[in-house]
Amino acid sequence: MRTSTSAVLLSPLAALAALNLFLADVRDGLGPFLGVFLQEKGWGPAEIGLVMTLGGLVGMAATMPMGALVDASRAKRAIIVIGSAAILAASLTILAIPQFVAVAAAQAVNGVAAAALLPAIAGLTLGLVGPAGFDRQLGRNEAFNHAGNILAAVLAGVLGWWFGLPAVFALLGAMALLGALSALAIPAAAIDHEAARGGSGAAVGEGHESIGKLLREPALVTAAITFGLFHLGNAAMLPLFGQAMVATAGADPSGLTAATVVVAQGTMIPMALVAAWLGQRSGYRLVLLLALAALPIRGVIAAAAVHYGAAWALIPVQMLDGVGAGLLGVATPGLVARILAGSGRFNLGLGFAMTAQGIGASLSTLLGGVVAQRLGYPAAFLVLGGVAVLAAGAYLIGGCPGGTAPRRPVAGPGTAAAAA
Repeated sequence: MRTSTSAVLLSPLAALAALNLFLADVRDGLGPFLGVFLQEKGWGPAEIGLVMTLGGLVGMAATMPMGALVDASRAKRAIIVIGSAAILAASLTILAIPQFVAVAAAQAVNGVAAAALLPAIAGLTLGLVGPAGFDRQLGRNEAFNHAGNILAAVLAGVLGWWFGLPAVFALLGAMALLGALSALAIPAAAIDHEAARGGSGAAVGEGHESIGKLLREPALVTAAITFGLFHLGNAAMLPLFGQAMVATAGADPSGLTAATVVVAQGTMIPMALVAAWLGQRSGYRLVLLLALAALPIRGVIAAAAVHYGAAWALIPVQMLDGVGAGLLGVATPGLVARILAGSGRFNLGLGFAMTAQGIGASLSTLLGGVVAQRLGYPAAFLVLGGVAVLAAGAYLIGGCPGGTAPRRPVAGPGTAAAAA
């Protein structure tokens, strides 16, 4: 009864927008604030990198099972609610017990929950709007997601300045509650579950490819390797940049971290809309190339900023973060959906791509932390930026899949919702 009453107040797509807005602060847990929080507790860069890597690897192992779960489940809203609650509980554990074992276990829980949230939201979106409206809605989803990150970062900066970093945890709890209510406001009847899994409209049990055949899809493998290498170079830059500025300039950790997030997320909003526009019209090849080009430029500017103490460089460094991450946030589910159209395994394929991303992101924090501790922060940024060259090479060697057209005919359930 509660769901149907909420649905009267919000249309399905309005509830989806609210879901992306509020879960922005929940999906990544403490995000860049975790490194600063642990740094205040006396942790070194290598220790921070290691604990984030351990948690990330556990979460990475869960991405394909979680994707398969979303494909098979008709309870996508419940998956979102349970995942949000798990991330909140893990984050409160870090606040209460900032010891290595407890933090590593909490990060593992965060990783598993986040591995469920992304395919659940993507599948929910595809089930609401259908293939015809998916590219456009992805841009809207990511725009609201980045707007939510800005809102959360501003509030976290203000609350952290007044009450210290523990206030960030309270904000995370409020966002988790609002995100859960938004998920429940989407009527279950509005979700086409066959469309949500990228199915062709065949009868149940027909037209769904085997996992082995799915993972031998050359375009999917190439895309996953490219995504993984991009995140290997990109994931550690934001938290490492915050740590570097705190360590070298003595900046306020809450305010500085919030500022880095706001600049990056503000750039991601138009980039997400541009990526959706390009993907809808010409596929995702140009989107991926632009994202890869931003990473080495960002690494060079970040290294120079830390070396020379140029605080103004925060703006271009984080704007370039917004370019890369904003484009990839749309391209990842958009390209996977096109490659696997009609397979009935969209969320499993997205889980495969997320596994590659998780490996890259987890190793990124370890790579960045070790290089920073041994050679200094500027060297770490140059190494991370240089990984984009490997990503570009993998993408070019693999034939540059751009998803200009689905490989299979696709049924279009959900068109009415897309037009709403």
